[in-house]
Amino acid sequence: MEKNLLEINNLTCGYGNKIILKNIDFIINTGEMISIVGPNGSGKTTLIRAITKLIKPYNGKILFEKKDIWGMSYKELSQKIAVVSQQIESINMDVEEFVLLGRVPYYKKFQFIESEKDINIAQKCMELTDTLKLKDHSMEEMSGGEKQLVFIAKALAQEPKLLLLDEPTSHLDITHQIKILDLIKRLNKEFHLTVIMVLHDLNLAGEYSEKIAMFHQGTIYKIGSPEEVLHYQIIEEVYKTIVVVEKNPISKKPFVLVIPEELRMKK
Repeated sequence: MEKNLLEINNLTCGYGNKIILKNIDFIINTGEMISIVGPNGSGKTTLIRAITKLIKPYNGKILFEKKDIWGMSYKELSQKIAVVSQQIESINMDVEEFVLLGRVPYYKKFQFIESEKDINIAQKCMELTDTLKLKDHSMEEMSGGEKQLVFIAKALAQEPKLLLLDEPTSHLDITHQIKILDLIKRLNKEFHLTVIMVLHDLNLAGEYSEKIAMFHQGTIYKIGSPEEVLHYQIIEEVYKTIVVVEKNPISKKPFVLVIPEELRMKK
């Protein structure tokens, strides 16, 4: 049986007096790749923020390797969990300098510059993400797809056991969407990196994930395999729209088809 890497027990959290997530329970095993899906406002990004200690739970616990994350320092947590945010901000530094920021959690007391080991790890991570050729380029010169790959390289430089990605394919064309998700899948399979990613695209979630958790109004509506979660009745109940679910003829994974209003009216 796989080791429980992340356990979320009875988690309730939000912002101020507003509760976003209510009584969330689930377990992520080492080496799993899971997608979090659901309508806007269902609590997907809030979950990522809770796991990374950006917001504190009102109730419940988040355990990483059986240890409450609120008993861990931010430095210790950053050596175990890395996050790639959906916000790609403008950054005035070279690619290699930015990737090396991923090594900061490993700096010793009074260490202010990177070691040879740090540089070697950063370069390896740039090789894995096909960004080593860009190492001397400015981050401000990067396209959206290139910048997202660099953000992943920085996250990998933290040598995490768990990689969190919040909308990693948002605002990207289909070429970069596939390139990034192929990379994440390869990291998961070849390096046994545990991955949790928030996705809006149900078809990408179904194609690339072993497991899907569908969030709805701050709760987990359904969790399971793509075939179990991407059922037309579940999607229609959560998203309040009519869909047809077929199978991808190549992968045999579920594929969600939308029905335009003019065709719905003819039914």
